Amino acid sequence: MNTYVRPLNGGLINRARILAAPVAVEVSVIMVVYHTGPALEESVATVLADPAVEEFIVIDNGSSPMEEAVLDAAAARDERMVLRRGHGNVGFARACNMGAEIACGRVLVILNPDAFLQPGCVEGLTAALDATPSPRIVGARIMNTDGTEQRGARRGEVTPVTTLLSLTRLAHLGLFRGFEIHHEHDPEPGQLLAVPTISGACFAMTHDDYSGMGGFDEGYFLHVEDVDLCWRVRQSGGRVMFNPAARVIHLGSTSRTSPVKVEFFKGLGLVRYFRKRADNKRRAFLAIALAPLIMLVSVTRPMFRRRPH
Repeated sequence: MNTYVRPLNGGLINRARILAAPVAVEVSVIMVVYHTGPALEESVATVLADPAVEEFIVIDNGSSPMEEAVLDAAAARDERMVLRRGHGNVGFARACNMGAEIACGRVLVILNPDAFLQPGCVEGLTAALDATPSPRIVGARIMNTDGTEQRGARRGEVTPVTTLLSLTRLAHLGLFRGFEIHHEHDPEPGQLLAVPTISGACFAMTHDDYSGMGGFDEGYFLHVEDVDLCWRVRQSGGRVMFNPAARVIHLGSTSRTSPVKVEFFKGLGLVRYFRKRADNKRRAFLAIALAPLIMLVSVTRPMFRRRPH
């Protein structure tokens, strides 16, 4: 049975991994957990059932006793799993970077705790990385439970204008159709496709590329860090790729955190992102002028979402 000790920098990690010298592996999956709910057990199981996963790092930002028990039991059964907890809720970006710091894999796969790897997903992401010049990031085809592509799996250029039109669904109207960010209704490509932005629910980078880009910007607490990373990859001359053959089912919105709180952080992230990429006076003006409206639309969105009957 695996046991855990508290390292000098806090948290809990698998004792066997401390006693053993680091061993290079091909693929490390990194998962950040925070009050995920019932989906967590199945998500963990799909990762550990995948023979392509040689290391599974879970950064626990906060879990219920029941969820902690699920993670402890999984780590006790499978020595590939590295569990770190005790550091508190440091945010998604920081937690992913913590995972990358201790990962031994040549390839890093970031996976949400309410996402279920489908057969061949990890191999598909790895093959796509190897077929694309560095620096690169490859996103999976994120699907709903009915097999349709999920909103956000592949996105266009995220700007203040396209964001507002997409958030308010005005981009569905004829006059504004060219401003829609989300492309889930476009025909599914038969091969790797270069896109401006992919989803952070499941994507892969080589360890070298992730480290070379500085990982996620830890100024983002929750949401938009994936948009920022894609932008930085493209700014550095790299490519952002969407691989339709690498599939994952994503439930979404399983966390017990208030939807308004989640959207608040998303709004903050968008405002930060637009200010960060404002490299001329026009973009700086739009970033500042539209910030209040972006925040307002973000935090009020949960009120207008359709509720299941």
